[in-house]
Amino acid sequence: MKDQLLTVALAQISPVWLDKVATLKKIENSIKEAASKKAELLVFGEALLPGYPFWVELTNGAKFNSTVQKEIHAHYAQNAIIIEKGDLDSICDLAAEYNIAIYLGIIERPLDRGGHSLYASLVYIDQMGEIKSVHRKLQPTYEERLTWSPGDGNGLLVHPLKAFTVGGLNCWENWMPLPRAALYGQGENLHIAVWPGSDYNTKDITRFIARESRSYVISVSSLMRKDDFPASTPHLDEILKNAPDILGNGGSCIAGPDGEWILEPVLNKEGLLVATLDFNRVLQERQNFDPVGHYSRPDVTQLHVNRKRQSTIRFDE
Repeated sequence: MKDQLLTVALAQISPVWLDKVATLKKIENSIKEAASKKAELLVFGEALLPGYPFWVELTNGAKFNSTVQKEIHAHYAQNAIIIEKGDLDSICDLAAEYNIAIYLGIIERPLDRGGHSLYASLVYIDQMGEIKSVHRKLQPTYEERLTWSPGDGNGLLVHPLKAFTVGGLNCWENWMPLPRAALYGQGENLHIAVWPGSDYNTKDITRFIARESRSYVISVSSLMRKDDFPASTPHLDEILKNAPDILGNGGSCIAGPDGEWILEPVLNKEGLLVATLDFNRVLQERQNFDPVGHYSRPDVTQLHVNRKRQSTIRFDE
């Protein structure tokens, strides 16, 4: 049956760092290439649009009231995505044109939180070109907290895609057992894990989540090399002074519902990685273990999830 098979593409690419317009063009080209390869789902890495905040670790990001930090952060904010103003319209149009679903990691500057703070968000766009969820990372990791804000549970949603049910988390959120369980409980059987770029992150947890959930797991990482910093970056000399040649080496991969590799982590290679997944393998592996079905005890343990979008103000008109 055709609905049982899903062709997926992993876009292991670098951003044009902190350049929203140029990175959008690169993403658009990847969508067109994925369509030419008959992909039905295309996944990009965490914070790809417009890039991961590598400068924080490299330039004493914790120094309070630093002009350097303020100026780079402002540049970051200027290149962040405001969904309400149509910044993703071209991506949505291409998704609809090519009948391809997309998971895209963005830096979001949402108007419902005042329009100034930044969030690492994972956006799901369906095959009709409609944004169906925007998951703001629940807990930024370590130095990320100096530039990203904590999100909420509004985007802990799953989506139908042919025979599959897809859901996703950002980077180290994937190590948080309760958000994973929130997706499992909604029927997720194709888990998307997005990363800024390192096999250090993907090589163990991808197979672990697959074996825990008896689901397919797609981990997608970006690339980032010293050459990917544009000359227009504020305080570029300060950033490059301590930067290694490779900041993100990729590591995108796919594990099957038995926890074994379908695609082992791919390093230092830019481009699309394509595979076809068979839904029937999910049912085969759920025969002996289903963490939210026959191998669960909801009379003993349950998870309660708050999916309200958080905001500082609420108006009663």
